[in-house]
Amino acid sequence: MKVGVVTFPGSLDDVDAQRAVRLAGAEPVALWHGDHDLKAVDAVVLPGGFSYGDYLRAGAIARFAPVMSEVIDAANGGMPVLGICNGFQILCESHLLPGALIRNDHRKFVCRDQRLRIDNAATAWTSAYEAGDEIVIPLKNGEGGFVADELTLDVLEGEGRVVARYLEDNPNGSLRDIAGISNERGNVVGLMPHPEHAVEDLCGPGTDGLGFFTSVLTALVK
Repeated sequence: MKVGVVTFPGSLDDVDAQRAVRLAGAEPVALWHGDHDLKAVDAVVLPGGFSYGDYLRAGAIARFAPVMSEVIDAANGGMPVLGICNGFQILCESHLLPGALIRNDHRKFVCRDQRLRIDNAATAWTSAYEAGDEIVIPLKNGEGGFVADELTLDVLEGEGRVVARYLEDNPNGSLRDIAGISNERGNVVGLMPHPEHAVEDLCGPGTDGLGFFTSVLTALVK
């Protein structure tokens, strides 16, 4: 199976995401922001970083990259898509996910190992976990506060589309401690922390993040 990882100008974690895909057992395929070509991949990862320098608003310019027209169509057709950090911001800007990510409430960049609870283990990217599992993966963001109107938040809660929540301290002011959400179908997931940095015991806090990448392989063979 092939999992595409998009590189935008300013992407920082594309190679890390490719390595996570490889460790999970799939073939990583590099995708370029300026191409209208997904190279026949089975799933797509939008990695972390500062796409186009985040000069306008995080993810706002990347949303109009040529490759995103292909990603949007594929996601609407059911292809699994994972947006990590800046990728989460791009998914919201693309309206594949509701809400928005804004400046951290303390106005400082945060970088730390973050404890999360998996609330929805039924998505294409979380089936390797059990609902209620607590994991630790790195977090690094300056605009990671998830916000939405109360109705949208209630819908996300009511439909079980909150994928993960922050435990202990909320690092960025995200409403209802939300760290990640999915679309209605469960094929599109946005996550602010970085599972690709927790896939090997040698580096990072452990291997708690690998499940996001093995999950999608299970989803693709169903």
